[in-house]
Amino acid sequence: MVGISGESRYNLIRSTVPAALAPDVEIAIPPRSPVVYPPRKRWTRAECQSLESTGLWNRDRFELIDGELITKMPKNRPQALVVMLVAEWLRSVFGPYRLNREVPVDVAPEDNPTSEPEPDIAVLVKSAKKYQDAPPPAADVQLLVEVSDSTVAFDLGPKARLYARAGIPDYWVFDIQSRRIITHRDPRDGVYTTVAAYIEGETVAPLIAPEALLPVVAAFAINED
Repeated sequence: MVGISGESRYNLIRSTVPAALAPDVEIAIPPRSPVVYPPRKRWTRAECQSLESTGLWNRDRFELIDGELITKMPKNRPQALVVMLVAEWLRSVFGPYRLNREVPVDVAPEDNPTSEPEPDIAVLVKSAKKYQDAPPPAADVQLLVEVSDSTVAFDLGPKARLYARAGIPDYWVFDIQSRRIITHRDPRDGVYTTVAAYIEGETVAPLIAPEALLPVVAAFAINED
């Protein structure tokens, strides 16, 4: 297990994702000249639902995060297989009905109007059948899982902060390219204060089931029969 400091996580994200709205080249700006960027539309859940009701927009193609409509990246075969392996393992630990797969969950009250994340897997306190009229509230989410390939920086950055503000106690990112599991725990003041990376040869267990050990190598065993 390797601990990841806040500074290291920032450097990781900064090195792989350009600063938002930064120009591609440095351009001298005269003193006192204001820097003005085009206005950006912030979306809400209500607006998305209203637009979807017209039938002119496919809501399933996007995920609403911090007021931004994020295009969902289609899962490649490695991602789909890792999701399958992880879901099968979680099903063996928690049973089939406490798993919520690729459907929205609520977050913090202040974030709910402008965010509707759809994690790859959520483990709930009770059967998913109990949430037929609304997404599960954040207080009912015990573990969230994102399986990441090209979106790992986003899942370690904006999504981690969103889930931390919601008080999600256990958030795992399966980093396919590095074949590691990055756990986020102890949310406090909108950030996870305990972040650790588990690599092949190590095991990791959910906070709510410490006796259930998942070998990291098993989560990425997509080439085995």
